[in-house]
Amino acid sequence: MTTDELKKKAKEVRKGVVEAVYAAGCGHPGGSLGATDILTTLYFDELNIDPADPVKADRDRFVLSKGHNAPALYSVLANRGYFPVDELKTLRHYGSRLQGHPCINEVPGIDMSTGSLGQGISAAVGMALAGKMDSASYRVYTLLGDGECQEGQVWEASMFAGHRKLDNLVVIVDNNGLQIDGNIDDVCSPNPIDKKFEAFNFHVINIDGNDIDQIKAAFAEAKQTKGCPTAIIAHTIKGKGVSFMENKAEWHGKAPNEAEYKQAMEELEAL
Repeated sequence: MTTDELKKKAKEVRKGVVEAVYAAGCGHPGGSLGATDILTTLYFDELNIDPADPVKADRDRFVLSKGHNAPALYSVLANRGYFPVDELKTLRHYGSRLQGHPCINEVPGIDMSTGSLGQGISAAVGMALAGKMDSASYRVYTLLGDGECQEGQVWEASMFAGHRKLDNLVVIVDNNGLQIDGNIDDVCSPNPIDKKFEAFNFHVINIDGNDIDQIKAAFAEAKQTKGCPTAIIAHTIKGKGVSFMENKAEWHGKAPNEAEYKQAMEELEAL
């Protein structure tokens, strides 16, 4: 897809995020909006996937390690054709398959149930190792939060991935500098995140995670990297696209009211 086409898709994905969280009356819009450009580029341009065959053996795998960003993943899956876009309005409702965190048993296109921070990268590393053992062609991608990098399990998994030279693995860190309790540097700084991944024998790429051209280039570079896994440190804006949510930790995990919902949808439509 062209960059302009991906930007249009990202706009629709962001509208789906706001629609879903508003309808639920709860959820995580800030990080979801910030990570939208990454997920849109992944699902519409990068991943070898087929919505008509969600479990095909040679598909690329994706693990949303920061599972609370499920609204963005659900929205991109719906817009990609895995299920109807209108179903996004059922997020977190009783009887809906769109739970607050991704569930592999419920939603087509989900490769791993996630939500407990730090665990998703371990699952992705396991998938990448299995691919190597089976001489399979698929690649594995996982999206972490920068606050999530405070979890020790992240670094245990990274140590293993680097040691095993899993060059079919791409770890993406959504580095927006904020978490539920505020600035990551004030809560418990994991910085410098890029240097830590380098220490665990990753090839590291720093990008603007809201610039689709840079995202595409980073994925291309990762594919060319052999003998080690890749970590993409994607510097993003939490709440990207909605003025009153941008760079505000308070929008990590709350839903807009009716007036805020209308303003957010108007701003996104004007993009």
